Amino acid sequence: MELTRREFIRQMLALGFSAATAGAVFSLLACSTEDITRPEPVLEPVLEPEPEPEPVLEPELEPVLEPEPVPEPEPEPEPVPEPEPVSPASPGDTHLVVVRGESPTALVQTALRALGGIERFVKSGNDVIIKPNICSAYHSYEYAATTNPEVVAALVQLCLGAGAKRVRVMDNSFAGTALIAYTRSGIAEAVQQAGGEMELMLRMKFRETEIPEGRDIKKWRVYNDVLDADVLINVPIAKHHSLARLTLGMKNLLGVIVERNKIHINLSQRIADLNSLVRPTLTLVDAVRILMRHGPTSGNLNDVKLANTVIASHDIVAADAYAATLFGLTGADIPAIRAGAQMGLGTMDLGSVKVEEISL
Repeated sequence: MELTRREFIRQMLALGFSAATAGAVFSLLACSTEDITRPEPVLEPVLEPEPEPEPVLEPELEPVLEPEPVPEPEPEPEPVPEPEPVSPASPGDTHLVVVRGESPTALVQTALRALGGIERFVKSGNDVIIKPNICSAYHSYEYAATTNPEVVAALVQLCLGAGAKRVRVMDNSFAGTALIAYTRSGIAEAVQQAGGEMELMLRMKFRETEIPEGRDIKKWRVYNDVLDADVLINVPIAKHHSLARLTLGMKNLLGVIVERNKIHINLSQRIADLNSLVRPTLTLVDAVRILMRHGPTSGNLNDVKLANTVIASHDIVAADAYAATLFGLTGADIPAIRAGAQMGLGTMDLGSVKVEEISL
């Protein structure tokens, strides 16, 4: 209970204090009591501030890229037509080239250019066989019993230049061994320097083969690789022959068979029969030096005539018919040429042939 000033002083007076002292004490106590009894202020509870909401982030969007314009496809170049495949004989459309000059290499190169290029006959990757006449191991090429080595080497180089996978040169010699004939003729060295291969024709590679169009012979043992090659180039030398009158392109193919002594029975028809099976892609007759007499081997330089000529065509019959004129003969004068024409293997009528003659 709170004391009034008056009551406090009365009690102090009863205790013996003076009125002045009692008043002073009361005043002092009043101040002190006021401080002591002052009620504590009621404090508002301190509220934790509400956490500010995390900002809602807009999802990051991948930038939308404008699609790059699709270039319009370039127009495909017009395909370059490949030369028409050359069939061995196309009567009515035969092209025959005759080139005259002093360089055998230039003769071959010019003849092939005139025919449309070696690429008409040889494609990249082709397996090529070149069949010259290397029948004799007795004489060098100057005696005109064997094909001129420079002519063969020029063909090897052209074929390799056209992308041929390999170029092999071969013949089945009858006078002496093939190995000696290859060397003595000068062909082995020329071919190797040109990048080609000389191949000895092994007996085991001759196989009996049907000749469906044959009139006299219906089968014979023929060199396997010659039949399987992509390209066969026939390179005979033009020369006299005691039985056939002339050895040219058709007769040169007797070098791809065995038992040639038996083929000499009814020789002309059998040559034509063989040619119905073995079809060269190209025939190039070497008439740089020609053997006028005592063929097929002679051995006398007086029998040789320098003609400085090559004859080239995909038609073996036409090539042989033209080559016969170098001896003062016609195709009709040679029984094998007549037989080949009768079987439709080519044409011996040079009036129906496009003959292109070039002098270097």
